[in-house]
Amino acid sequence: MVDNRAEISDFLTSRRARLRPEQVGLPAGSNRRVPGLRRSEVATLAGLSVEYYSRIERGDLAGASDSVLSALARALELDDAEVEHLFDLARAASPSPRRRRPARSRPGTVRDGLQTMLDAITGAAAFIRNPAQDMVAANHLARALYSEMYRGRERPVNHSRFIFLDPGAHELYTDWVRAADTNVAILRTESARFPHDPDLAQLIGELSMNSDEFRTRWAAHNVRRHISGTKTFHHRAIGDIELGYEAMELPDDPGLTLTIYTAVPGSVAEESLHLLGTWAATEGAGRFTSDR
Repeated sequence: MVDNRAEISDFLTSRRARLRPEQVGLPAGSNRRVPGLRRSEVATLAGLSVEYYSRIERGDLAGASDSVLSALARALELDDAEVEHLFDLARAASPSPRRRRPARSRPGTVRDGLQTMLDAITGAAAFIRNPAQDMVAANHLARALYSEMYRGRERPVNHSRFIFLDPGAHELYTDWVRAADTNVAILRTESARFPHDPDLAQLIGELSMNSDEFRTRWAAHNVRRHISGTKTFHHRAIGDIELGYEAMELPDDPGLTLTIYTAVPGSVAEESLHLLGTWAATEGAGRFTSDR
């Protein structure tokens, strides 16, 4: 059981505050002292007593049934990522939660089979991350794409530390604000899925201490399912490159996520990926691209 009452309370309060009465078919009324819906209004929409919902919003989700959680999700108009987050928070608060243990490995390493798979992907940038956003394994193109992140000596390299603590991230990510928002939303999601992960907890504490940008975003309690989309990078050797990405969890390695960046066949981006590979092989970029 995890004492995540403050996190539950802040999450539910923030979701309630963003809804206006007219959005959910209620009269706006007057003399509203709080933004968004009142607790009593959420309770009514969810079919719960005000007392029970008030207890839940104070952080007591222990024992809440799936039907209650689903009713809350509908009342608060949660999206898919937020629904999963709510269920993860409830699971962690249960007296005997079934822990999801993230895969453990030596820093910068994964099973030999996974690294072999990554190395076999030669036309796309591919890497594996853990819940704490460590890039625990990568292929040649991924290390070249993130060469700025590999400049330091610390291994494994970490996406979150790079985004919030390294000025080079503002050059690599053409839309740094979007990258920062997404990264924190992923961390929020993972913190509920893996509440016992000490590396994740340490990372969140470190960034909270050292980055105002991180603290502001962390307080928003936004979550995200980072599965597919496009992202534009600015690489010092090849300029701007827009890549599509697909991310998937690895069932035999809980907590590890495989991400692959691809270019549209015949596109300028595909040619840029070829140039990136050439740069990494011939211009001395190898000193930036070692996982060790």
